[in-house]
Amino acid sequence: MPSTSPSRITRALIAGAACAALAALSGCDSGGTGHHADEALGSKAPAQPEPRKQQTDGLPGMPPVLDPTDVYAADRPGKLSPVVKDFPSRVYVPNTNSNTVTVIDPATYKVVETIPVGRQPQHVVPSWDLKTLWVNNDLGNSLTPIDPRTGEAGKPVDVHDPYNLYFTPDGKYAVVMASKDRQLVFRDAHTMKRVKTVPVSCAGVNHADFSLDGRYFIVSCEFSGELLKVDTARMEVVGRQKLDFHGAMPQDVKVSPDGKKFYVADMVADGLWILDGATFGKPVFLHTGKGAHGLYISRDSREMYISNRGEGTVSVFDFTQDKLTKKWRLPHGGSPDMGGVSADGKVLWLSGRYNSEVYAIDTRTGEQLARIKVGSGPHGLAVYPQPGRYSLGHTGIFR
Repeated sequence: MPSTSPSRITRALIAGAACAALAALSGCDSGGTGHHADEALGSKAPAQPEPRKQQTDGLPGMPPVLDPTDVYAADRPGKLSPVVKDFPSRVYVPNTNSNTVTVIDPATYKVVETIPVGRQPQHVVPSWDLKTLWVNNDLGNSLTPIDPRTGEAGKPVDVHDPYNLYFTPDGKYAVVMASKDRQLVFRDAHTMKRVKTVPVSCAGVNHADFSLDGRYFIVSCEFSGELLKVDTARMEVVGRQKLDFHGAMPQDVKVSPDGKKFYVADMVADGLWILDGATFGKPVFLHTGKGAHGLYISRDSREMYISNRGEGTVSVFDFTQDKLTKKWRLPHGGSPDMGGVSADGKVLWLSGRYNSEVYAIDTRTGEQLARIKVGSGPHGLAVYPQPGRYSLGHTGIFR
């Protein structure tokens, strides 16, 4: 039997120990082809997601961005959070003139309940933690909580002028769009106690959306035709601009999947303002249809549905082609307003603001699937539950 020198043994032991110590990090290979070498190579897997998360320096406390190229990566068909997976699927319709919320079963297109709420309910808003639906009783100066598990309404919470409601991406604050008061009111996201009031010089703050990193949001002011840029952490307005159209009336706001652009519907200019959120420069305009109002993203992040309230149509914008590709017309007309997309992405639900009805539209064909009678003045309806990890508010902006 051939002898082996101590130095060779020592070098082998040192090399083997070093390889074993580094195997989990570097996949060190001694030259063998067995399963141990494969396991070492496979040990790289846990580190793969980290670079993607680190690419976006998000607002402190905000859940990490899943995909820096797609804000809506968490909103894929049927990808329900464990918090909501057992909630019954429903469509909640606030009727501004009837002071009620109509509840529809989307499987049957039937009204299953009518809930009395406060005066002039404008929107039904999912809370940041997904556990509560808040009905914004604008003239009633209150928020009515609805338990989406049972459908039961709770005791209203006193909140002045809650035209619309959003939540900061870190889940700390609710942001009340106090339109008549000309204020953005930051409140505790759970108790709704006032934390900070931010007066604004524009008229009619109503809709908003947040940047990909959550560090700022863009707000529309419908009565003065202006846009605001707000620093989320500082809770301060850091930019303001007047839209270049006489009588401009900006409405819903949505960020593009890549987070680079913001789209703002304008129901007097009849289309979309498109601007760079980072620079907050002068926007360009794209005509869509009369009374452009609501903006909703498809489950594959490819398309955006634009409700043209003044002509009873829905325009479809393709992000990958950067252009409008389709226009769907409601049979017998209508006034498509606010709404949301079903959990599976197959149906777009919109309120018919001036027709006391709700529309269900096939997102593959544009065909009207149902037209359901509800109360008077239906507005910001919420389809619930929807996919996503948390809610930024409005009728359901999920990330």
